[in-house]
Parts: sequence; C-alpha cells; structure tokens
Amino acid sequence: MFLSVSGNAQVRAWRPGLSGVVEVLHAYFPSHAYPSHTHDAWTVLIVDEGAVRYDLDHREHGLAQAQVSLLPPNVPHDGRSVRPEGFRKRVLYLAPDRLGDNLIGAAVDQPEYVDPVLRRRIHQLHGVLLDGREDLEAQSRLTLIEERLGQHLRRNVTDPPDRRDPTLAARLRDVLDGHVPAGITLDEASKLVHAHPAHLVRAFSREYGMPPHRYLTGRRVDLARRYLLDGHPPAEVATLAGFYDQSHLNRHFRRMLGVTPARFLRR
Repeated sequence: MFLSVSGNAQVRAWRPGLSGVVEVLHAYFPSHAYPSHTHDAWTVLIVDEGAVRYDLDHREHGLAQAQVSLLPPNVPHDGRSVRPEGFRKRVLYLAPDRLGDNLIGAAVDQPEYVDPVLRRRIHQLHGVLLDGREDLEAQSRLTLIEERLGQHLRRNVTDPPDRRDPTLAARLRDVLDGHVPAGITLDEASKLVHAHPAHLVRAFSREYGMPPHRYLTGRRVDLARRYLLDGHPPAEVATLAGFYDQSHLNRHFRRMLGVTPARFLRR
C-alpha cells in the first residue's frame, strides 16, 4: 500500500488481491486539478466530500456525492474541484476486459449514474478491500457491481427476478462445506456448479438468508470452536480454520459468539 501526504492532500493507493481490480485509490485533494489524461482501466469513482467537475472526450460533466461515475479506458478526461474546500474521493480501477471495449461508447455518452444501490455496493466493497482479508466477500460484491454497471451501460437497469433456485443454492453450500479451511474463489465455485457468479450469490442469499461469504465464515468459526476445545492454541486455530491470522479469527469469533476465543475457553 502506498500512502502519501503532501501539504493537506492525502493519497492512499494499493493493488488488492482481487481479480479484476488493478488498483484502489482513496484521496483527498484540497486544491489539486488533474490535467487531461487517460487510464488503461475502467475508472469507477465516488465522491465522499465536495463535488467534482471534469471534461470527458471534450464534454463537461459533474459528479456529486449521490452519484457514481464510470470513466472508460483510453478516453481523455481531466478533473477539478467545484468547491474551494476541495474533494475526497474513492476509486476502483477495473481491468479493461471486465466490462468490454464494446461498451466504451456508452460510457462516454453517459458516465454518471444516480443509483443508490450501486453506490452502496461500491462503498461496501471499498471497506472490504481496505481490510484485505475477506476474499469471497470482495469477489461477491464485485460481481454484483459489475453486473449493475453493465446494465447501466446497456441502458437496461432492472431488479433481478424474485425467484428461488434451491437446487443451485444447495450445490454451492456443498461446495463451500468442502472448502472450509482452504476457501474457494467465486469464479471457481461458479465453474463447479455451472452458474453465473452474480446469479449464484443471489440464489444462495435468497435460500439461506445470508450471502455465501457469511456462511463460509460461520463454518470456519464452528471449526475454530472444535479446535479450541481440542486444546489447540488460538494462534494455531486461526490457521487451521482458514483465517488470515489470530486477529482475523478474534474479530469473527467475537461477532458470532460475543467473546474472544480466549474468553470462550475460560468460560
């Protein structure tokens, strides 16, 4: 992770371990104005403070806090603050093939969307990526974001059909049960059960009342309890149960059971 503070400007940038996202940027600029430039990635931008004005392909646009901006790869754009106090933004840079070259023109024509569902999902994914330890959750959130962006680009934003798919959900549950400590990526699971990742996440969530990543975390906490009761120390249990480290185990264990692993043993 790269962190820079220059004057009052603040920049944090890193490359997450999430396939499809080539960079994440969190920044506050009190006065900086971007000259015209291009990126070789799709730029998914939200503004948390202030407002931004920019030119994209010689047309002026504006971005406020309620909106999402999607800038296509290899199209010139600049950027500047609308207000004297500057702006704070968060950006996801997506690999070019995640949305496709055939949709670049649609993004040039309409790069801003007022979509509370999409903005909330992007906000949540930024939180997951900042933590950096919830792989399946990050993959699940990204696939729903990409699906929604694709709908906007095709001018066909619709809610998913409200129908259950219990057979598919059960197949994914079996896959997760077979990969509790090691984990599995959403793409790998999708190939095993022959379903689109976004449909897979929705089908599982509808059937079991929780997304796949939360189910997998619960199974890991159950496994950790058994290892603890067998006498393994918490630091060793974290690895055995599939958590990144002991603090990762502690956080989810406390969230599930209300106590840390150490207090669980003492009780």
